[in-house]
Amino acid sequence: GRTMTPGTVSRRLPLVWLALHRRRRMLTTLLLGMVVFETLIVVIAGTVPPTELFGARRTPPGAFKAFSGSNSDVSIASYPGLLGAGLTHPFWIALQLTVIGSLGAAAVAADVESGTIELLMTRPLSRRRLLAERAGALIAASVLLNAAATLTVALGVAVSPKLRDAVPESGVFTAGLLGCAFAFCLTGPVLAVSALSRRRAYVIGAAVALGAAGFALNFVALAWSPAEPLRYLSPFHYYTPGDALAHGTLPWGPLTVLLAVGVAGLGTAAPLLLRRDLAP
Repeated sequence: GRTMTPGTVSRRLPLVWLALHRRRRMLTTLLLGMVVFETLIVVIAGTVPPTELFGARRTPPGAFKAFSGSNSDVSIASYPGLLGAGLTHPFWIALQLTVIGSLGAAAVAADVESGTIELLMTRPLSRRRLLAERAGALIAASVLLNAAATLTVALGVAVSPKLRDAVPESGVFTAGLLGCAFAFCLTGPVLAVSALSRRRAYVIGAAVALGAAGFALNFVALAWSPAEPLRYLSPFHYYTPGDALAHGTLPWGPLTVLLAVGVAGLGTAAPLLLRRDLAP
C-alpha cells in the first residue's frame, strides 16, 4: 500500500494542515497546560484523601456534583469525584473553549472578516469542502486536547495504588471519550455561528456563552429544585466524567445526545454557508 507522509496529508487536506500549522504554538501551549493541570489533580487526589478536603463535612452539597461531573451518587469527596473535578474544572473548560472558539472562528468568520475568503474561493474549492476541512481541524485539535487529559489521568491512576483501587481503567478512557463528545457537542453550534457570522468575535463569544451558560445552568438545576428540569438543556448534564470514572461504563444515552447536538450544528452550518454572501 501507499505510505502516507505529512506532505501527502497536507496535499490531500490542505486546509486541515494549514489551520493546525498556524495555531501550532497555541495548541502546544494548551496541551502542555492540560497535562500540567491534570497531573496536579492526580497528585492532589493521590496524596490528600478527598474527604479531608471538605473538613468535617463528609457529604458535600448535591450541587457539588456539577463540579465532579455526576448525575448519580458519586460525590466530589471521593477519588472518582475528585478526578472528575479535574475534567469539569473551569480551567479544563477554558482550554476546551479556547480551541473551539479559536478554530471555530477561523472556519469561516475570520476569513470573511479579513477578506481572505475571496482568495480561498478563487481556487477550485467548494464551500462544503471548506467547512469539512476546517471542522476536521477543530475536531482533531479537540481530540488531541482530550487525549492529553485522558492519558495523564490514566498514567496517574496506574502508578497510584489508592487511585487504581477506586477507579477502573475503563472509567478513565470512558471519561475521555465523553470529553471528546462534549467538545463535539459545542463544536457543531459554534461552526454554525461561524458559517453565518462576519465577525470572529461573535463566534468566540458564542463558544464562551455555550460553555459558561451551560455550566451555570447545570449548577443551578442541581442546587435549586424548582430549576431541576432545566438541567436537560445543559451539555454538562450529559457530560458525566465522575460517573464514568466511578463505574467504568459508557452512558450511551448521554453520549448519543452530545453527538446528536454536534451533528445538528454541523448540519445547520452547511446550508447556512452555502446560501450566504461571502463578501466582507
